[in-house]
Amino acid sequence: MKLPSLRKPLLALALACLAGPSFGSAQEQGSLGLLSQAEGLPAGFREHFFDVPLAVRIELDGRPLGEALLLLSRDERVQLLEFTDTSIGDAPAHTLQRWQDFLSEPRPLGACLQQCPHELLAMHYSLGNSQLSILTRSAEQDGASARFHALPEAGSHGLLLRNQLNLAGSEQDLYGTYIAEGLGSIGQWTTTARAQFDRSRGNGVETDRHRLSGLHADRVVEDRFYRLGYFTPSTQGLNLQPRSLGSRPAGTLGLMFGTSDSLAINDGQASSTPIYVTPNRPAVVELYREGSLIYSQAVQPGLQTLDTRSLPGGIYAVEVRLIEDGQVTSSSEAFIYKPRNWANTDQRWRYNAYLGQSGELLSNWDSTQDKQLSAGVIANYLLHPRAVLGLSAEHINQGMQYGTSLDWDLTDKLKLYGNLYHADQHGTGFELQSVHQYASGSLVFSHSRAWQDVTAYSGAGQTRRETRETRETQQTAFSVQQRLDDKNTANLRVSHNSGALAGAALDLSWVRRSLLLGSDATWRFSAFDRPGNASSGGARNRGVDVSLTMALGGDGSRVYGSLGSRTGRDGSREHNASLSYQQQVERGGVRSVTGTLNADSFGVGLGASADLDSRLLSGNAYLQSSSYNGELSGGLNLDNTLAVGGGAVALAGGSLSHEAAMVVDVETDYANLELQAYDNRGYASGLKPGRNLVPVTAYQAGNLQFDFNANDAPAAVVQPQTAGYHLNKGGVAYQKIRIMRTVTVVGRLLDSRGEPLRGAMVINHASRSVSEADGFFAVEMSESTPTLEVRQHGNQQCFLHLDKQRHAREDNVLLVGDLTCTPGGLAATERNQAPGV
Repeated sequence: MKLPSLRKPLLALALACLAGPSFGSAQEQGSLGLLSQAEGLPAGFREHFFDVPLAVRIELDGRPLGEALLLLSRDERVQLLEFTDTSIGDAPAHTLQRWQDFLSEPRPLGACLQQCPHELLAMHYSLGNSQLSILTRSAEQDGASARFHALPEAGSHGLLLRNQLNLAGSEQDLYGTYIAEGLGSIGQWTTTARAQFDRSRGNGVETDRHRLSGLHADRVVEDRFYRLGYFTPSTQGLNLQPRSLGSRPAGTLGLMFGTSDSLAINDGQASSTPIYVTPNRPAVVELYREGSLIYSQAVQPGLQTLDTRSLPGGIYAVEVRLIEDGQVTSSSEAFIYKPRNWANTDQRWRYNAYLGQSGELLSNWDSTQDKQLSAGVIANYLLHPRAVLGLSAEHINQGMQYGTSLDWDLTDKLKLYGNLYHADQHGTGFELQSVHQYASGSLVFSHSRAWQDVTAYSGAGQTRRETRETRETQQTAFSVQQRLDDKNTANLRVSHNSGALAGAALDLSWVRRSLLLGSDATWRFSAFDRPGNASSGGARNRGVDVSLTMALGGDGSRVYGSLGSRTGRDGSREHNASLSYQQQVERGGVRSVTGTLNADSFGVGLGASADLDSRLLSGNAYLQSSSYNGELSGGLNLDNTLAVGGGAVALAGGSLSHEAAMVVDVETDYANLELQAYDNRGYASGLKPGRNLVPVTAYQAGNLQFDFNANDAPAAVVQPQTAGYHLNKGGVAYQKIRIMRTVTVVGRLLDSRGEPLRGAMVINHASRSVSEADGFFAVEMSESTPTLEVRQHGNQQCFLHLDKQRHAREDNVLLVGDLTCTPGGLAATERNQAPGV
């Protein structure tokens, strides 16, 4: 909203403040009304005090609410025009919105005697310090003691249904996982239902499985949560879940409770300990958690890291399978490390506890835990704001398993993680990880060792004997990333494993950024020596590789090429080359496409991939053929979210990062308009004409602010500009916004006697403004509704219908000259001259 110049009112206030002794102290003025305070003003300045925009400070219960523009009337009323700066206070967005809505109409100053909303007691304006003070019944309450967000008084309603599909396979196999998870809000309760269907492959055996892994209800009460129903006892909101060699609990019918931080939001951060893979050939990497595929990614030969941003938060183990030419050439275990921030020493304990009867529901999974006691406690203790201790004790499958862990930030740049665990009939193990980050690089060290109790068989037939023995496995890795200068970076990784891929491995690379043919280019030179596997015929895999990645122009297209030498499938030396081209298309639901050509001593292989993003779904797809045997393999990762609530249904591609949402309908005649919805917590979501689904934060009241992208903002306004929400998990709200083409109207209001009409509210569908002491005003007006309503002292004065063809126009500014407003009149008497400025 554009407002007229404030030079005269600000000057008057400045002079008034200089005459401070005439008014007395703020305390002395506490009971003085506006007219009494104005008596001390010089006669020439009184007209610049009433019915003109004043810049003031607003306080709520003694705490700053914000800087604002408002009107004061001679009948002791105040009306807020807009907040100009809310950064001076820490009031939540819903509080600002509440008082902005209340003060948008003229409100009486003084004590509130009847119909007092928001626990209002009184309002007072002090001329001495240009401050509006609002007093409520909450004035004597200690705001710092409010440790928890208040839940919606009437609860919330809605349903979020998330669908996730991960497929991977070849000409002979097709395997993957489909997960449907429903999150619903009914009053103050959140309901969850989760079903899973998957085809898994391991040890040459394929299994089609299905199960209902969750059907329960949750309730949050201050710093505790309670869960009742059928669930899988996974940790909720804990920084650390100590690792164990034993099996995880199966589905449990019972009760679970713990700290309310268990309802944490996945923030999409990457794992602080990256997952390295070193494929020898073009390959596919698959990540499995508890036997289910959760992610797959196509990779090229050489040392590289996987994208872990989309994986769930927490600390847990995953199985990493490397598939080359349709065959699993290696399988290893990695650790996802995505802990939550926690430094509140007043709440040192966080815990989850569960008790119930284990068993599978609507499932064909093989389980040895049916109808057995399932119970456990997993706790975190904050030793220090930089150190978190994890403890666990669980009874699973007629045995106990224990774990303890430590997450310790020794300094701002040095992190240490340790874990010690034991499980009856399984064994004992430990692991250590340290990450040191410094100005020009980082060091990562990890070591794990386990002593597993396994069953060994000897002999055959009647002489076959079964014995128990302990097998030791270990894994050690050390990596260095060093920035040499602004353009050069060196990487070194040394590791040693025992087990199926026993031996030491060395990977060394040098990355250089430069300009090539006027475009950004990245060179990579690498050398490696790794233990042998099926992809190298059992011989050690040694080789070198040189690659180049280059941007082509500014349309997002890129090219990638590489040359190298490695150990081939028959153990001999093999030379290889590859070429990839990526093009941004932004057409339909496809965002980019990539084509790949691979050549080696066995032949030529082709590959293609696409990134997908639409209103219905998002994800990626890839397809590639093997140069070794022509085997065709591919994969698909898709997800979307269906939202129901507020009388609307919306479908959006992707999995919402939050656990509540708002359906936003955008009505506009701009075909390609793009807007942004800004959450007061810093999140931003793009909006397009039609129906949109915007994620919002659960439990915490907030506001969405709608605005245009800064680069191509049209001459238009958004109505409304903000929308408030307060939802539980699974809640869905609804908001409809309109985009109106506007023109800025500049003119002067006159009364029936030809005198300037001061302090009049000029209102249009798109905006509102106030005339200054000399009658001048500027207001945004809807192009389609060229009518202005003029109100003064809360009473309607007239309607002004403007003929846009009769007035001078400069771009998006309409100069209407003097307009005569007669009370009760429909049309204005217009003079031809434009007002001076």
